[in-house]
Amino acid sequence: MQSALISRSPDLLRLRDEGYELEIRSGHLLVHRVPYVNAAGAIGYGVLVSDLTLAGDATVRPGNHVAWFVGEHPCDRAGRAITAIRHGTAKFDLAPDITAQHAFSNKPPAGYPDYHAKMTRYIEIISAPAQSLQPGLTARTHRPMAADEAESVFRYIDSASSRAGIMAVTAKLSGARIAIIGLGGTGSYLLDLVAKTPVLEIHLYDGDLFQQHNAFRAPSAASLEELHAKPTKVAYLAALYGKMRRGIVPHEVFIDETNMGELVGYDFVFLCMDSGPAKRLIIETLQAAGRSFIDTGIGVELKQARLQLWGICRVTTSTPDQQNHVAQRVSCAANDDDDLYARNIQLAELNSLCAVMAVIKWKKLCGFYIDDDREHDSTYTTNTNLLTSDVTP
Repeated sequence: MQSALISRSPDLLRLRDEGYELEIRSGHLLVHRVPYVNAAGAIGYGVLVSDLTLAGDATVRPGNHVAWFVGEHPCDRAGRAITAIRHGTAKFDLAPDITAQHAFSNKPPAGYPDYHAKMTRYIEIISAPAQSLQPGLTARTHRPMAADEAESVFRYIDSASSRAGIMAVTAKLSGARIAIIGLGGTGSYLLDLVAKTPVLEIHLYDGDLFQQHNAFRAPSAASLEELHAKPTKVAYLAALYGKMRRGIVPHEVFIDETNMGELVGYDFVFLCMDSGPAKRLIIETLQAAGRSFIDTGIGVELKQARLQLWGICRVTTSTPDQQNHVAQRVSCAANDDDDLYARNIQLAELNSLCAVMAVIKWKKLCGFYIDDDREHDSTYTTNTNLLTSDVTP
């Protein structure tokens, strides 16, 4: 309930986005780590509490102006109790799991219009003496808030979307089951981006080990101890991003004719694998089943005469109503020395750029980004800094 109530209540959402440590518990709003001065003239931290007036799953105007405090009674710089808000000192059992020691009363002539106004006004009064003793002290700690497992795939709340005011747009990505085939350079960066969206599940397919060279073209930084452990790519990455979210499922296998059928059960598939018969079979299977997918490829050449590199990134999209172009854009030849995209020079910046291009296109298909051109094939070349898009049906 906590994250849903906050996201649907503008006043609570504003408090959270401003960095206050909120908690919803037993029908009450709690703001933690509120600094104050105690009777000894020392700085302490308490919890400001208010009951909540709700209309369904959102707050409405506070039903009363009273607030409670867990901690010692706030004082001025000299250690004298702030009497302007004093309402009572006792044991206030507000709920089975909430007991306060003090009640406060500070009522504006027109009352409080919302909980942001109510809580920030009390915090201002309580914290002013502490801030005069220690400038910069604040209740706005920006401490990460845990997300409810029943409400979110994330282990902590997506405050980035709420702060940007794009929660409704981001919700378009929720609920999907995604598969990433190949967790090398491009695939690992693609996971980094997709893991930060509210898709329901991300399935990872790769049978290779995560080795030393992989660490130089993957996001984050693997430790020497992790490399010594010789994890598979999918196990290593699932553990890494499992710190942030739920629903990452590692499959320590390659895709072949024995498990090909699993792919048609996903809402979208990203192909980040080498050319070869397996890729051809995957493409044919997905297209026959009417599944949308994106194939990625990068190619890098060493120009010996100039001792410089030339690179290209390609992102090819297939949807049920636009798929005939794929055979001309994507090579499935095995060990084709003439296939630029099969060459083995890999660079983190090109891997990550290719992943970014693929995720932006996927988000366009989901309605997240405006897609006026509806391109189905894009390439970027390093030497001319040129990004081209093909929209030919």
